[in-house]
Amino acid sequence: MRLILASGSPRRSEILRSAGYEFEVIPSGEEEDIGPLPPQELVTSLALVKARSVHALNVGAVVIGADTIVSIGVEILGKPADEADAARMLRLLSGRVHTVFTGVAVVSDGHSEHFFARTAVRFRALDDALIARYVATGEPLDKAGAYGIQARGALLVESLEGDYFNIMGLPVARLAQRLESGFGIRPF
Repeated sequence: MRLILASGSPRRSEILRSAGYEFEVIPSGEEEDIGPLPPQELVTSLALVKARSVHALNVGAVVIGADTIVSIGVEILGKPADEADAARMLRLLSGRVHTVFTGVAVVSDGHSEHFFARTAVRFRALDDALIARYVATGEPLDKAGAYGIQARGALLVESLEGDYFNIMGLPVARLAQRLESGFGIRPF
């Protein structure tokens, strides 16, 4: 069965490939509008929109959509607009606990499933010099919450509670369970 990842995220592709799946990448191109929904509903609905839009053009395939956001207090952090926005986000996260939500949707002909994962992350206290150096690397500019835990951003994280892969954008163990039980797709 043809498996498609409806995301241009190199991290999601790497996670799925490392888990042993064979798949195509077809980004959805859908806008990631942050609306007035609770975080878990927002990421789930965005994942469904992405998966459904790619499936509509690839009938017969099984399509995975995903979306990740960071939530701190009542503020939802998507990808930063620019370097100044990235620095603002990092100052907001400094020394505090935030929550990373990833919604995942799997869509095929006549069947769809979706879920979300939640991980609590505590940042160490960051000074302005460290924030400026990190932003200058360019790493935070395409990531929700302005950091990537799998690279230099790991130095910002003091601790976490939950699924590490969720922070990277794809809770792969839960996805694997859904792919096998609901769609008959197994890795390796």
